[in-house]
Amino acid sequence: MTSEGTVELLDATGVADAPSDDPAALLARWRPGRGTWFSGPRGGLLAEGAVRRFGNPDDVGDVLDEVAASGSGPSLVVGALPFDPAGPAALVVPREVTWSPALGRTVEAPAAGRPSPHWGSRSLPEPAEYEAMVVEALRRMGAGDLEKVVLARVLDLQADGPVDQASMLRGLAARDPSGYVFAVDLADAGAPRTLLGASPELLISRRAGEVIANPLAGSAPRRRDPADDEATGAALLASAKDRHEHALVVTDVAGALAGVCDDLAVPAEPSLIRTDAMWHLSTTIRGRSSRSALDLARALHPTPAVGGVPREAAGRAITELEPFERGFYTGMVGWTDSSGDGEWVVALRCGEVCGASARLYAGAGLVPASVPSAELAETTAKLETMLASM
Repeated sequence: MTSEGTVELLDATGVADAPSDDPAALLARWRPGRGTWFSGPRGGLLAEGAVRRFGNPDDVGDVLDEVAASGSGPSLVVGALPFDPAGPAALVVPREVTWSPALGRTVEAPAAGRPSPHWGSRSLPEPAEYEAMVVEALRRMGAGDLEKVVLARVLDLQADGPVDQASMLRGLAARDPSGYVFAVDLADAGAPRTLLGASPELLISRRAGEVIANPLAGSAPRRRDPADDEATGAALLASAKDRHEHALVVTDVAGALAGVCDDLAVPAEPSLIRTDAMWHLSTTIRGRSSRSALDLARALHPTPAVGGVPREAAGRAITELEPFERGFYTGMVGWTDSSGDGEWVVALRCGEVCGASARLYAGAGLVPASVPSAELAETTAKLETMLASM
C-alpha cells in the first residue's frame, strides 16, 4: 500500500464492468492477493486487478476523473478505510469489476472433513484484563466523562500452515447469507494480507440519490434452543440499557445526516435483526442526498456504535485502554463510483489474515448499566462468526 496522499499507477490491461448470473460461482473466483469481494442484500461485486492504489480518500474524485479520461479502468473505487479517520486507507481502482445478484442461500459451506489447521492462540487483553478495562470505563462514566464507549479485544491465531482464505470467505458467506460479506485486498508486498469479515451493519448506501443508513447498537448472543432464542431477542428489545445504548447511536447518525440529507425519516422505535451468532437492535434511516456515498460515510464515521459519546472522550478512552491498534477494525469497507452511488459497511465481525496468522477482533458497547462479565461474554459470542469459518 502506498503512503497516504500518493497514487500508484499499475497494470491497466483491460476493463470490464459485466454482470454475473451466478453469485456463488463468482464468489468462488476470488483469490487472496488478486482482488476484493464485497456483497450484501442488494448484490455483490468482485473487483480484480488494480489500475490505481492509493491511501488518501480525499483523492477519490481526482483519481476517478483521471481513470475515466484515460479509459484504463472502471469508474469505481473499492476498499477499506481505518477506524482512525487520519490513518491511511486501502483503496483501489480495479482492472475489472463483475457484478452479481445477492448471494442469498446460493453458497454452500466448505465440505466437512477437509484438513483443519492446528491453531495456537493468544487473547489481547486476557479476559480478566478486558473486564478490568470495562471497570475503568464504568469509573469514567461515573465521573461524568463518558456516556458510552466501545472497547474491543483481539484474538491472535497462528496456524501450522497457510490459512485457506478462500475457504474462510465461503464459510462466512454460507453462515450469514443476508449480511455484508467482504474480503479486501490490503496489498502488502509479502504474502497476501486480507481483511475478511461478515458485517451486520450498513453504515450508508446511496443509489440514485436515495440514502439508507442502518445503525446497530445493543446486542445479545443467540441461543441454541428456539424458545430461549426468541425470548433472548424479546428481552433485548425490551432492555432499557440496550435501548439507551441504541438511542445514543441513532441520535448521532440522524444528527449528522440532517445536515446533508433531505426528507430524512427516522423511526421512533428500534427493531430486531439477527445474524447466525447475535441479536441486534436496528434502526433504518432513509433520506435523499446529492453527496457521494463515500462523503456521507466519512461524515458519519466513527459513529457511537464503534466509538462512543462524547466522541472525543470516547476516543481518548479507546486509545488509553485498548492495548493494540484497531487498524481497519471498526473502520469501513465498500465501494463508490463516479456518480456518487455506493455502499459502505462498518468493518465488524472481521479479522486480518496473512499467511499462517490471523488477528480477529470483537468489541462491546458500554454504558453505565453494563456488567463486565456480560460484556466479555458478548465479545466472545461475536468472535464466533470468524472462528466458525476457520
